[in-house]
Amino acid sequence: MIKAQERPQAAVESQAADKIRVEPKASSLVTGRDLAVVKDRIQELLATPATPEQTAVVNRQLGRYPRGMVAVGARCVCGNPLAVVTRPQLEDGTPFPTTCYLTSPEAVKAVSRLEADGVMADWNAELGSDPDLASAYRRAHELYLAFRSALAQRLGDDEGHIAGISAGGMPKRVKCLHALTAQSLVMGPGVNPLGDRVLSLVRRVFDPQVCRCAQPWTEASGQASQQENQ
Repeated sequence: MIKAQERPQAAVESQAADKIRVEPKASSLVTGRDLAVVKDRIQELLATPATPEQTAVVNRQLGRYPRGMVAVGARCVCGNPLAVVTRPQLEDGTPFPTTCYLTSPEAVKAVSRLEADGVMADWNAELGSDPDLASAYRRAHELYLAFRSALAQRLGDDEGHIAGISAGGMPKRVKCLHALTAQSLVMGPGVNPLGDRVLSLVRRVFDPQVCRCAQPWTEASGQASQQENQ
């Protein structure tokens, strides 16, 4: 049992999770069918866990070792990882709330430019004035939690220290477009309305169906990256 003063702090990364803990509402926006789809997606991802070659490529993309990476959640048409799935509890016991993590340098750059254009302020105002968008955004938050919970159950991870916390500022504000984009890439269209919107707006410079990678994936490049990091 971890004593209160010894509880590990959630890992701090560039795609930080929102620190506001949201208590679940009595009426959830997530249906039983939604939960079944989430569990199927987790099963699909864990059926093909991250390979040493993929981990090495992500290491190169991020410039650091991808702690807790269990699977590639989305790939470019060439095969390069675009976003990865990170376990809720890292190897040293540190809680990690950002389950869907954007890694592609091309995607990160495109999304960063969008953030620099100031769209987050506009979208936060829109969340406050558009109840339909606010409801869809809350549903994305609940689906994120369901996705991480299903992952934690499969891996035997404890997510108690990050319960109710998703990522990107959900469900009340827009804090990090990278995290929202990663959710859309990993969980598919129709899950996060703002993540989907980002992908639509950056399509000319980043599109999962059009390879613009500086170094397209090959087995040889993956093995080379692994050797570089040994």
